[in-house]
Amino acid sequence: MLSELWSDIRYRLRAVFRRRAVERELDDEVAFHLERETEKLVATGLSRAEAYRHARLAFGGVDRIKEESRDARGISWLQMLGQDLRYAVRGLRNSPGFTAAVVGTLALGIGANAAMFGIVDRLLFRTPAFLEEPGRVHRVYLETQHRGQAITNSSIPYTRYLDLQRWTSSLERMGAVFSLRTAVGTGDDAREMSVLAMSASVWDFFDGPPVLGRYFREAEDVPPEGAPVAVLSHGLWQSRYGGRADVLETQLQIGALNYTIIGVAPPGFDGPEDGRDGRPPVLFIPITSYAGTTADRSTYYQTYSWDWMEFLVRRKPGISAAAASAELTGAFERSYEAARTRSPTMTPIEIARPRAVLAPIQPERGPNQSAVSKVARWVSGVALIVLVIACANVANLLLARAAGRRREIGLRLALGVSRARLASQLLTESLLLAALGGLAGFGVARLGGTVLARLFLPDLGGASSVTDWRTVGFASLATLLAGLATGLAPILQTRRAGVADALTLGARSGTYRRSRARDALLVTQGALSVVLLVGAGLFLRSLDHVRSLRLGYDVDQVMFVNARLRGVSLDDEQGAELKRRLHQVALTAIPEVTNAALTASVPFWMGRSRSLFVEGVDSVERLGRFSLNAVSPEYFTTMGTRLLRGRGISREDRADAPPVMVVSEQMAAALWPGQDPIGHCVRVRFETEPCTTVIGVVEDIKESQISTNAERQYYLSAEQFGPQHTSLFVRVGGKATDHLEAVRARLQQEMPGASYVTVMPFRDVVGPQLRSWELGATMFLVFGGLAVLLAGIGLYSVIAYHVVQRRRELGVRIALGASTGSMLRLVVSEGVRFAALGVIIGAVIALAAGRWVGPLLFEQSPRDPVVFGGVALLLLAVAAAASAIPAHRATRLDPNTVLRAE
Repeated sequence: MLSELWSDIRYRLRAVFRRRAVERELDDEVAFHLERETEKLVATGLSRAEAYRHARLAFGGVDRIKEESRDARGISWLQMLGQDLRYAVRGLRNSPGFTAAVVGTLALGIGANAAMFGIVDRLLFRTPAFLEEPGRVHRVYLETQHRGQAITNSSIPYTRYLDLQRWTSSLERMGAVFSLRTAVGTGDDAREMSVLAMSASVWDFFDGPPVLGRYFREAEDVPPEGAPVAVLSHGLWQSRYGGRADVLETQLQIGALNYTIIGVAPPGFDGPEDGRDGRPPVLFIPITSYAGTTADRSTYYQTYSWDWMEFLVRRKPGISAAAASAELTGAFERSYEAARTRSPTMTPIEIARPRAVLAPIQPERGPNQSAVSKVARWVSGVALIVLVIACANVANLLLARAAGRRREIGLRLALGVSRARLASQLLTESLLLAALGGLAGFGVARLGGTVLARLFLPDLGGASSVTDWRTVGFASLATLLAGLATGLAPILQTRRAGVADALTLGARSGTYRRSRARDALLVTQGALSVVLLVGAGLFLRSLDHVRSLRLGYDVDQVMFVNARLRGVSLDDEQGAELKRRLHQVALTAIPEVTNAALTASVPFWMGRSRSLFVEGVDSVERLGRFSLNAVSPEYFTTMGTRLLRGRGISREDRADAPPVMVVSEQMAAALWPGQDPIGHCVRVRFETEPCTTVIGVVEDIKESQISTNAERQYYLSAEQFGPQHTSLFVRVGGKATDHLEAVRARLQQEMPGASYVTVMPFRDVVGPQLRSWELGATMFLVFGGLAVLLAGIGLYSVIAYHVVQRRRELGVRIALGASTGSMLRLVVSEGVRFAALGVIIGAVIALAAGRWVGPLLFEQSPRDPVVFGGVALLLLAVAAAASAIPAHRATRLDPNTVLRAE
């Protein structure tokens, strides 16, 4: 049985790779049987010639026998495919311009989609490496109601984490993680790196044993301080330690502590999320060992005031997500009531309505997805539209090519070629073109993927994932679909072609047939181009609005200084003294610095709040959030925040002076509507605290989100607030980027031991808030421009083809006295009509899509008539320009030559 199967396989392989030898054997075999039959007939008395004739008749045709034998091999389809490929290659080689146009068009469409898929896959779909049963793993978000709106928080206090562990039973496993960026190493080898602090239970979410040593255990992750042990990433083990096995039990300083290295994670293991700056973590430490080094080290596991950890769970088998969410919600309600017994001013549970939400492990698929991921989704759709436009363009070119070959196709049909065989050849040609376009598209994707990664994932260093098998699979599928889609139109055209019409079609017929399919494809390209250009215009105007927005402070002249302690232990007062010294040095010893100020909060970075009590206001908390900042007297001048009324914090507002407060304009309007807030009393934190008197009003600032309405802030004296201010702002003459090193080098001299300062332009802190609009404007503009280019090329090719087909008609018009201007108008108006129809259809689609695009815009209507009008004029101008070249050719036709040819 097996020997017969193997013999059959060998025969089929020989028929493929040694076709000539097998054909000779077939000829010999047929000749042998004919000779035997002829000999038998000769023996009956027939002449040899007559016997040979009867033998052939008995066989029923030698060629038929050979064909049946070939069919029995089961590889005839492969032979036909080879014939079709050779035919397609010859045809494309004879039309290099056509081939280059099609391959280039498909390369742009496929490459753009492959590059964009790599980004979206990383943001939304790819699960962490080694994660076991990702369908049962969730990231947990806690939701509360505030003033009728749901506030969803992905961070929780450690105490609440303990509560939820204690009061749930439907979960197989729970874990907590926190990403930080801190200095690793000592001396010249110290570098800031991404570190993931996580509970020991997180290791059990993954099926990735260490390549060396072990992971930390539950006993090493116990409050308040845990154990100073660390696990290296495989990459850090290789780059820093050369993959040595003796790295175990060695010491490595991470932040302020020395950690003992106990293991090495497997290659590709990044834990459940990227690091704080988007880079994969290079070290893994117990979450309690990190918390034990913070200012809240003695209370973080006993109070509910510090929301900082991300929370992961895995459901038990058979437990639905709805059931687990319901149980977590009940546990959250109990935890909320426990927190409220310690802070009675918290919103009552009947109003807050706490609820737990289970979401996928990918943060960008949760309820707090960033604006960047929303833009990425839209840009993916835009890239798909570009591919559709590219396919429409190629289909139009193939239709024109098929129309030019009607006579050839009719002749082949008349000679007996089946329509199925003809369709197979046309489909093979389109698939071959798509394959060439896909290969070229990988080059486009490599370049475009790097650019897109730098835009969407800047912290990953622009690493492209085009070579990833998922992206390669997507690109291959896109190539196949593009080949099938573009080949469908010419195949349908040949099925409608009549043999007699095709054979009688010649140069003398003078027949010009407009193709409705080509016209429809052309209008489709124009309509989709309008949609993309409208999107580009809306995002550009949004970006312009954002950049011209007054944030409440200056950006370009300000830098943010952060002091990082390492290897030294300072109490609160000593830490405050170090900050005061840095502040004084910045003010007096650095020529480039014009002003400097200490602050307890940093916009878009970290914020604070306290309970407030105001006479005549039942509950300040019900009015919304009021953000606290404690600042030195130079703060408003340093930041460029304008004082509107009263005065700012001064040097007289010392710790022993009456407490004072400066409020923002929106805070004043919320607490004292229609009144002058100056002189009013506010009690901070407790109702029994002394009055803090309002002494001034400053302009509102953007603190947490640019897209939100004006936020409410109040400012206390840093001296009166206590030694909790941790940051320094410095203002320089000129751009901050020009003076970073000078400021850093001078302040570094004041740092004790291995401690260091980091200095960054404030623009880098604010910049990420603008990224979604910058990305939207950039990507819509790029893809919109690409779409217009493809649409222009498609329009040019169709109009040029029409001019060639109408040579006789145009020649007659010229012979009858048509002017050059009238000929130009005749041809150009045809292209403009196509574009006008595309503009109308595209505008309708863009208007309908405005309801979904609107939330991504900033102070910009999705139905802006200026944008729509500008796009319409642009597309009409492109249509006129694309039609002008074939129109000019039409005016140069020689009637005598054309009519003689006819």
